[in-house]
Amino acid sequence: MLGLNGTPFQPATLQLTGIPGMQTGQAGVALVFCILYLISITGNLTILALVTGEPALHQPMYYFLSMLSLNDLGVSFSTLPTVLAVFCFNYHHVGFDACLVQMFFIHTFSFMESGILLAMSLDRFVAICDPLRYASVLTHNRILAMGLGILAKSFTTLFPFPFLVKRLPFCKGNVLHHSYCLHPDLMKVACGDTHVNNIYGLFVVIFTYGVDSVFILLSYALILRAVLAIASREQRLKALNTCMSHICAVLAFYVPIIAVSMIHRFWKNAPPVVHVMMSNVYLFVPPMLNPIIYSVKTKEIRRTILQVFYKPQS
Repeated sequence: MLGLNGTPFQPATLQLTGIPGMQTGQAGVALVFCILYLISITGNLTILALVTGEPALHQPMYYFLSMLSLNDLGVSFSTLPTVLAVFCFNYHHVGFDACLVQMFFIHTFSFMESGILLAMSLDRFVAICDPLRYASVLTHNRILAMGLGILAKSFTTLFPFPFLVKRLPFCKGNVLHHSYCLHPDLMKVACGDTHVNNIYGLFVVIFTYGVDSVFILLSYALILRAVLAIASREQRLKALNTCMSHICAVLAFYVPIIAVSMIHRFWKNAPPVVHVMMSNVYLFVPPMLNPIIYSVKTKEIRRTILQVFYKPQS
């Protein structure tokens, strides 16, 4: 479908949807989202402030945790404008180009999170399997290079997406199924040949989530082998305990992705609300849970938080 000047027709605005079938209770949903954003933003800013201001936390593990917190803030701020507009102000429209920009940043930060979790698994692998060389292997320059590499990989693989979408005509309406813009959602209202978009999207998913998850599993297989070789049961438990925060973060990130994939594969007739809720879990739960997980499970973070609250009283 072409416009008057022969270019592909694209709507000036797209209409976002809240939660399908929920005509009432929008105030309650808005309150839930506001609480999720508040916990996520406050928690991740707290982690960044603690790691930056506390010399005892200037270690590779906490530098990677800072990357994760910074990335989680990116995920939260990418979805925040349209989600608050839909649920708090009942404003459901977003400009087409603004939608493409939001789509790019949401997917970029999501793929970056996978890369950061992989880097954190490498950190745990070196700390447990080769502790004597931990500081010499994970130097500041190497950590910085890993962070920039994750950013470059995600940016370059996701950069074509807005242009691939921009070339398509949109003749199936302008109503999206979420309160934010996602590439699969845009493909449902696009017409023309979407094979390139779908094939490239599958390639990116395999190249990022697929490859990263395989190497995370491999690193933990090697970690488990090294831990089982430790003679002392107490030392084995201590070594495994240093990995628990990261394992919880990996599960919080990958379990919703697997659930969404399984629903798309085996429950094709699932109600729209199921797909929307799973997407919301995938985007909103990890940024909220990660600072909580690391604050509860990491002794150094917990001690630093207690010191911060204890100082004014003393």
